[in-house]
Order: sequence, then C-alpha cells, then structure tokens
Amino acid sequence: MSDSYYELLDASDDLGERFAASDYVRSTWTAAIQHAAPVSALLVRGLQRCEPREDTRLSRVLIDLLGPVPADGDLWVRTQRERSGKQIELISAEMLAPGPDGRPRPVARATGWRFQTLNTTEIVHAPAPPLRPLDKATSRDMKKNWDLNYVHSVDWRWLTTPLGEGPGESWIRPEVDLVKGESMTPLERLFAVADDANGIGAKLDIRRWTFLNSDLAVHIHRLPDGEWIGIRAETNYGPDGIGTTIGTLFDQQGPVGAIQQSVLVRPRPHPPK
Repeated sequence: MSDSYYELLDASDDLGERFAASDYVRSTWTAAIQHAAPVSALLVRGLQRCEPREDTRLSRVLIDLLGPVPADGDLWVRTQRERSGKQIELISAEMLAPGPDGRPRPVARATGWRFQTLNTTEIVHAPAPPLRPLDKATSRDMKKNWDLNYVHSVDWRWLTTPLGEGPGESWIRPEVDLVKGESMTPLERLFAVADDANGIGAKLDIRRWTFLNSDLAVHIHRLPDGEWIGIRAETNYGPDGIGTTIGTLFDQQGPVGAIQQSVLVRPRPHPPK
C-alpha cells in the first residue's frame, strides 16, 4: 500500500502531469470518488510549481469541484499563469479525469492570487483566539468505522464534541505524503486537511443527511509552520437546502488563515429509524 495520496506517472504527458491515486484519497461519502482534501492539495501543488518566483507566495486559493472526482484511473493536472505582474499574479490549475465516455474532462479547478512578499513583521496582527493546545485534544479513532479511505491518512484529534453547540475544533496532521517521494510544502499540508472544515463544523447526523461542499476559498495571511493544522469551523444551514461553512485555520503558533465553503444539504432517502 502506498504511503501517499498520489503517484506521479508522467511529468510530461500532453494533458499535463499524469497521476494515479491511492486508496487514501477515497471519500467517506462513497469509495468511488475522491475526498476533496487530497484533490485540493494536489491542485495547490500545481499552483506553487507554475512558473515559480521566490519573492511571491499564494495569498488566496479558490477550489471549485466541478463534479465527482473518480478515485480510480488516471488523472491529470495542468497549470497556467492567467495574469502576470510584478506584485500580483493570478495562477490557475485544472484537474482532468476520464468521463463516462472515457475521454478526459475537467473535474476540479483552482485559482490562486500570488502576491509579492515584503517584510512587515512590525505590523503583524491576527486577533482570532488560538485553539487550545494539542495535548487537550482527543482521538476518536474514526478509522475503525470506515474501510480504507481518506480518514486513514490523517491523525485527527478533536477539541470539541462532534455535532455539539458552537464551532467545532480539531487538530489534524496528514500521515502520508501528497505525492510519492516528495515532502509536503506547508501549503500542501494545509490543503490536505482544510476541506475537513465542513465536517468539523457540521451539526447534522451523517446517517440522516448529506452535506457536500462544492468549493473552498482559503485566504492565508501567514504560512503555517509544523505538521499540525488546527481548524475552528461552524456550518450555517438555510431553509432551502443550502448551507455555508466558515472557519479559521491555525498552526500551533496561532491563526494562519480563513476558509469558507458552500454546502449542498440533502436528506438521505432512507434514514435509519
């Protein structure tokens, strides 16, 4: 079994870099599709590698999930610079996978604003209350409830009770690499867990409801440091089947960014009695 989400098969395929996925990408909703966290991290890898500049970093990343990303078969990632500039650039990445007709089609996209960096340590300000420390968190051993999938790739520790009142809080650490043979960058590690905000902020029983997000927008004011990523998130539900997750992302030194997700809420057709 691979100790990574993906293996790079061909770096120079005509459609882009060609990858194969491991079982660790499989979703908790169904094993046939990928969890959005590995997908997001692989797209961010593409954004970071697109015509890189040492004097810039990603400030905002928007991931759009265009449909179910198949967990089996080849997939491709291709990138381009949409807008050039000395201080501000826009980069895009696209993931393709075979559709019902067998031909590759886009299944996920990412855009990233890349800003030129400057020393502003004298004005650092991040007022969000920090998460309680890791030693206050509890492992709920979620792996025992699932066949091999994304949940088995992370060390997930809760600071709050799932489905409890108020925002949910967790510390999460990826336990596998993003791409076989590569070390994760700080932003790849962040995006390997950021999509979990929807689940952390959820207030719905997964046996009775589905709540799938179609996107995630992440603004990063500071690059995360260390292996652990903290998430504080809460999901709001409207009266018409639509919700939103809003959250803050942390490392063990404090907040590093903010996340928002659009959530499609639906009752399961045959909930347990």
